[in-house]
Amino acid sequence: MNRPMLAGDRVYRIHWVLGTDRLRAVCHCAAEREFEDPVRLWEWLLAHPEGHDA
Repeated sequence: MNRPMLAGDRVYRIHWVLGTDRLRAVCHCAAEREFEDPVRLWEWLLAHPEGHDA
């Protein structure tokens, strides 16, 4: 069953980088950054637009 992908002004995506201990954060503004610490990842996402150069 295909489910539609969420979209909108406040959709964040977090992807595990295969073969690593890193997470890739994708903000709703299309900025991306990799992190090892999930707390820092969420701090960065929620600080939008600070540090978000798309």
